[in-house]
Amino acid sequence: MSKAARENFPVALRLLPRRYRAHLSAVYGFARFVDDVGDEAEPGERLRLLDAVESDLARLYAGAAPRLPYIRALAPTVEACAIPPEPLRRLAEANRRDQVVSRYETFDDLLGYCELSANPVGHLVLHVFGAATPRRLAWSDGVCSALQVLEHCQDVGEDYARGRIYLPGRDLRRFGCTEDDLAGTTTPATLRRVVALQVERAVRLLGNGVPLVVSLAGPARVAVAGYVAGGRATATALRRSGHDVLGRAVRPRRARLAGAWLRLLATGVTGMTSITRR
Repeated sequence: MSKAARENFPVALRLLPRRYRAHLSAVYGFARFVDDVGDEAEPGERLRLLDAVESDLARLYAGAAPRLPYIRALAPTVEACAIPPEPLRRLAEANRRDQVVSRYETFDDLLGYCELSANPVGHLVLHVFGAATPRRLAWSDGVCSALQVLEHCQDVGEDYARGRIYLPGRDLRRFGCTEDDLAGTTTPATLRRVVALQVERAVRLLGNGVPLVVSLAGPARVAVAGYVAGGRATATALRRSGHDVLGRAVRPRRARLAGAWLRLLATGVTGMTSITRR
């Protein structure tokens, strides 16, 4: 969980009842484990390890005891929260795709990847809170895709060092940006314009967060507002940096994140009041 503070999926663990903290920790632990398999394991071992993850998920849903520790830790959450297998399998599939696909031509192509790599996280969270209705899942997809796009903007240099580019190739060419521009320690104007375009697209997707938060109550609203606020604060940080993503790590200040969180919670309260009056 120590990695959570550096990412755009903040979980309000200290503010939530213990049962939710335990379930979210199990979900997050699985997601991080699968990501680490896809990013940190020896390249020749990654597909074999992802096969092992998928086999263990099949074992879990068949009623057998999982062998991998992060899936064993997830088992009580799957049972208590009635979590379906598909979001978990899609997270594994995203990391499988990372082993064979390293470039995306259009923003729509990138959103297709987010369907595997990010959107399942929102589905899992909503299942943890017993709030996974079709409309909320659709709103959540917009939010989670936005968070993933923003994370790709923050990590341009790190991703390039791994041989991957998550900025659309069509946009790179449109602004005259070459792949070599992603390898430096300074961010050229061409790359800044590409990043700026992705940030604004992500901000529009984050607009799904307001109706999602308004539709929720109690701990679910607190947690989901944290995710949306994290995205808003990250977008603000990227704008304030002039979209300089190679010169330094761009992360939102905690005070700004907290402020965005509180404002969104207040919006949620107002929205719930309005809905109740209707």
